[in-house]
Amino acid sequence: MPVSTLPLWLAALLPLQAAAQVLPPAAPADTSQLRQHLVALIGTPEPRNYQHLPSLNQAARYIEQQLQAAGAQPVRQPYDVQGNTYYNVIGHFGPATGPRLVVGAHYDVCGEQPGADDNGTGVAALLELARLLGRQPTLPYGIELVAYTLEEPPFFRTPQMGSYVHARALHDAGVPVRGMVALEMLGYYDDRKGSQDYPFGPLKWVYGGRGNYVTVAQKFGNGQFGRQFARRYKGLATLPVRRFKAPAWLPGIDFSDHLNYWQFGYSAVLLTDTAFYRNKHYHQPTDTLARLDMRRLALAVDALLATLLRG
Repeated sequence: MPVSTLPLWLAALLPLQAAAQVLPPAAPADTSQLRQHLVALIGTPEPRNYQHLPSLNQAARYIEQQLQAAGAQPVRQPYDVQGNTYYNVIGHFGPATGPRLVVGAHYDVCGEQPGADDNGTGVAALLELARLLGRQPTLPYGIELVAYTLEEPPFFRTPQMGSYVHARALHDAGVPVRGMVALEMLGYYDDRKGSQDYPFGPLKWVYGGRGNYVTVAQKFGNGQFGRQFARRYKGLATLPVRRFKAPAWLPGIDFSDHLNYWQFGYSAVLLTDTAFYRNKHYHQPTDTLARLDMRRLALAVDALLATLLRG
């Protein structure tokens, strides 16, 4: 998730509701698997940014290997930027024809930092979701998992973003898309009072001051998929969930890869731990594995799997 000015979109958030408590899926996410993925991603010789292409490609190869181990046939989606070749990694599960749902997370980082939460946790969640999807006897529709490159500055909001390349390719090929879910920072939680920030102090009285929840964010007019996903995810999760909705023009509502799917008319949502509103190690060398909550990251994946399996 890129650095930006202080967003105002939380002023337009929907009212909160209590999260429903239900049993997790029969095959819950494995915290040891999530940790393994994070160790691999942050363990590259240099930070996995666009300036360190060997390390960025090492992360991509690891993602490719894990998708293959989960039962997908991974495909590279290459494109050239400033004389270098970068690529998304795509794995498909379920029916090969018909409408598909896209779940994506960017694997690059901003600058010289490990990016454990931003966005190692998003990619780890994507890979654990792949393992769990690969164990399903059938799926109700095709699910395309995509690890994107070049989400971070200086490429954010440009056609060089991997998610723009992927969304444009779907659009140009006329592929029917049910919707898209962007996984962006899902592993940082803080139960202390005052740990959750907002652009306006009084919002803490409405939404709570503890950073103990995951957020589903989307724009107004996002379509049926966005409404249905947010409602189902909240109902199936065993950790607190906040559903946020705001006009697309408000800064902050589009701070990840989902914005590129909006550009091509697809319904898309952001699943996140709220990034710098909670995690003050955002885009810093201190964004490390030791600061993450593997248990709650796994619960976020459990709810995602359960939501996708509802059809």
